[in-house]
Amino acid sequence: MKNYIIQNNPFVVPTTDGKVIKEHFGIPTNNNSDISIAHMKAPAGWSEPFQTPEFDEYTFIISGKKQFIIEGEIIVLEAGQSIKINKNTRVQYSNPFTEVCEYIAICKPAFSMDSVNREE
Repeated sequence: MKNYIIQNNPFVVPTTDGKVIKEHFGIPTNNNSDISIAHMKAPAGWSEPFQTPEFDEYTFIISGKKQFIIEGEIIVLEAGQSIKINKNTRVQYSNPFTEVCEYIAICKPAFSMDSVNREE
């Protein structure tokens, strides 16, 4: 048995909002609840509802821009920038800009719909 895993077939999360989510490691790919690593593409005009996740989330912007509203403060990150948002922090993610935003998201522990606590 090898001491590493190469991920060639990430789990493509089904979405209805045009966002592309390819989860390389996490609960759906290898039943790992310790961490999730996903490659994402958020289309122009995309947004999610506010949420208060039970996990720390790290985001690295590859291209484009992404907007974060963190407890009322608006933050915009561009390519090459990254952010860590601590668990139990109210946040909203969006791309109100005119180009696709490509980024990597890492959640620790792993992302799950049961622990993201999205608002209606």
